[in-house]
Parts: sequence; C-alpha cells; structure tokens
Amino acid sequence: MALSPPVRRLKSRPVTFIFEIPTDRLTEFWNGLEKGKVYASKCSKCGNISFPPIADCSRCLNSGLEWIELQGDGEIETFTHIVIRPASFQSHPTYTVAVAKMKEGVKVLAWLVGAKLGNVKVGAKVKLAARESEEGPTYAFTLVED
Repeated sequence: MALSPPVRRLKSRPVTFIFEIPTDRLTEFWNGLEKGKVYASKCSKCGNISFPPIADCSRCLNSGLEWIELQGDGEIETFTHIVIRPASFQSHPTYTVAVAKMKEGVKVLAWLVGAKLGNVKVGAKVKLAARESEEGPTYAFTLVED
C-alpha cells in the first residue's frame, strides 16, 4: 500500500480590493436618497424597471432611461437574519435583509430595520424609505403594522 505524499499548503497574505465604480449616469438615484426619495430606473424603450437602477437596460440594452419614484409599498418574498457577519460589517449588530416585491413590480433587496425577528415572515407588508447611515444615504424596509 502506497502512502500519499504530504499536501503542501501555502497561506496567502490578506488582500484588499478597492473598486472605483463610476456612477455619473446614476446621480439622480443618489440625489433622490439625499432628498428622502427612492428611485428605480425604467427603460424608455421596453419599459423594464430595474432596482437598483442601472444605466443600460438589461433586457434590450437601450441606454435611455427614465426615473420613477418607488412609492415604497412592498411584500416580503424572502428574508434572512445575518448573525455571522462579513468582516466589513463586524461593527454592526446582527441584522435582517429581505427581498420584497414592490407595488411597481420590481423586487428590492434591503435591510429590514426595527423589526423583531419573530414578526418577520414571507407575505408581511413592508415600507421602503430612504434613510441616513454612517456611510451616507441609503434605503431600508420597515414592517407595516396591520
């Protein structure tokens, strides 16, 4: 019986990536958040609604887009409670993220804030709103009380 040779393992050094993502064609989205509004992009050719907004339609590749304000009414389709947080979120307490289908038909992934985990369920009504965070303007869901 032949013995397997020992497996050599190398340990890499930590690597940090910093990406500069051009957002000049999406300025209206960021300006909207600062004004308390959440916008999606709508293709001027095929009508496809995208969130987060995109500069070019993923359906027909058209570069023309319109901005539509999301009214904020949605229904949770799925959610997860994050206990084991990524390194960049270690300073945050555990948190819940949800995917909700909005009244406009688009699905949104966002943090769900101010909700007890036991009250979060598929089919629950949520409200999407702009808010401030340590990193700047963002958006989040809150549960709508029945």
